[in-house]
Amino acid sequence: MKVKQLVLVVVVSVLSAFAGVYIYGKFFRSSSAGLGLPVDGKLPVNYASFFDNKGNAAEPTDFTKASQSAVPAVVHIKTKIPAKQVTNDLPNSRGGRDPFEDFFGDFFGGGMGPQIIPEQRASGSGVIISQDGYIVTNNHVISDRDGKGIAPEIKVTLNEGRKTYTAKVVGRDPSTDLAVLKIEATSLPYLIYGNSDNLQLGQWVLAVGYPFNLEATVTAGIISAKGRSIGINSQQSQSPVESFIQTDAAVNSGNSGGALINTNGELIGINSAILAPGGTYAGYSFAIPSTIVRKIVNDIVKFGDVKRGYLGVTYSPQSAQNEEYLKRAGLQDGVYVLGTDPDGGAGKAGIKKGDIITKINGRDIVSGLEISGAIASAQPGDKVKLTYVRAGKENTVDVTLSAQSKMVQITSAEAIGDRLGVDLKNVEAQRATQLKIKGGVEVTNIKSDGPLRRTRMEKGFIITSVNGREIKNVDEFAQMLAQAKGSTIELVGIYPGYSGRYSYQINLSGDETDGGAF
Repeated sequence: MKVKQLVLVVVVSVLSAFAGVYIYGKFFRSSSAGLGLPVDGKLPVNYASFFDNKGNAAEPTDFTKASQSAVPAVVHIKTKIPAKQVTNDLPNSRGGRDPFEDFFGDFFGGGMGPQIIPEQRASGSGVIISQDGYIVTNNHVISDRDGKGIAPEIKVTLNEGRKTYTAKVVGRDPSTDLAVLKIEATSLPYLIYGNSDNLQLGQWVLAVGYPFNLEATVTAGIISAKGRSIGINSQQSQSPVESFIQTDAAVNSGNSGGALINTNGELIGINSAILAPGGTYAGYSFAIPSTIVRKIVNDIVKFGDVKRGYLGVTYSPQSAQNEEYLKRAGLQDGVYVLGTDPDGGAGKAGIKKGDIITKINGRDIVSGLEISGAIASAQPGDKVKLTYVRAGKENTVDVTLSAQSKMVQITSAEAIGDRLGVDLKNVEAQRATQLKIKGGVEVTNIKSDGPLRRTRMEKGFIITSVNGREIKNVDEFAQMLAQAKGSTIELVGIYPGYSGRYSYQINLSGDETDGGAF
């Protein structure tokens, strides 16, 4: 009997031991590893992977399908501008050209003869958007030397150098830095538009293009910001439109005009610019959203031009002046309205000078460029909800965008006058000829509360250049002010009836300024 009892005890003990080991391994071992508790006397070391409730690792983001679908539809664009002979064609002191001076001036490098601007070659990228050869790219990719015209020769090479075509420019829009090309081809691969309005911060994107004349290159990054304005399009347009997608995908020279795609391979932007203090990629790249691209391309193909909706408001191109107005109103963000077009949508909706626009369709507005960006994809006749502050009270009104505006935000003489404290007018062509100048802006009055009152400038002064760049009218003057870097500008010009040119240094920050003749 004792033997049987002993055997029974042993059997029960063995079964209990096995049961304990089984239960521990089944229910406690894995959970203790996840909690950082010791396992087999050691602290668990795990990869930082996500596991779902079934114990499966999260699938990594796959870029291969998107890359393979996009690369064949992204093309290499090359432009060539022939060498050009230029000369000042100035007479000598005796009133005519002197062959002796010409010969020895040229021989000894005096620069009196014609100069040769060498041939210029450039390259960029483009995206095929239809199987019959329509291509979207940046305007600056196909522009000539001064950015105002079109390069005489534009060649488009398909991926992997399969074939090269001569491209025709269908149309271009410097305001958004977009251009549409056409090549004579059929059955081409092309990209489908995605909806850039649905992009989320942190979302993966891919940039596809031809940097540094390399073959098609794909880089990856995330959406860093939306609705960015960086002021770059004011270099080629007096009415710039900017609402960039900012990413950290590597973009370099030659990527301009290339595709920004999502992981489904859909076109959600056209790469346009980089923030490059050192001249190359520094972690910030900017793309034109597909909602804007699609609208501009469709207008150009259908109408040959862009049908843009306008609010019909005028605002200061200088952020410092806008901030000053906001400070007086006790606000930090918004755009101060300097004036409205009575025939424009904003004027008809009751917007007045002195109102401060703070939102459009619920989107915060902090600069004039953001106004143009907020309505860039809209057509004339579309309605937008405009939020503004008047006398400390916030209001919202529906505004129907007009087909055109008589007022362009960066070409307003009133805006410049408010900024500089002067009244201005263009020099008429006949008078400019008499004064032997190409044009200019005359100062007709100097107000007592502006920066120019602190200079020696007098009424009647005609401004002919700003910061070393020639101007012919108020529009060009406004554009130069908008592009000015820093708080100091140099105004050069003449006083009719007096010899020589005069220069004035104007400090827009309010410090003392001075001037002189030369």
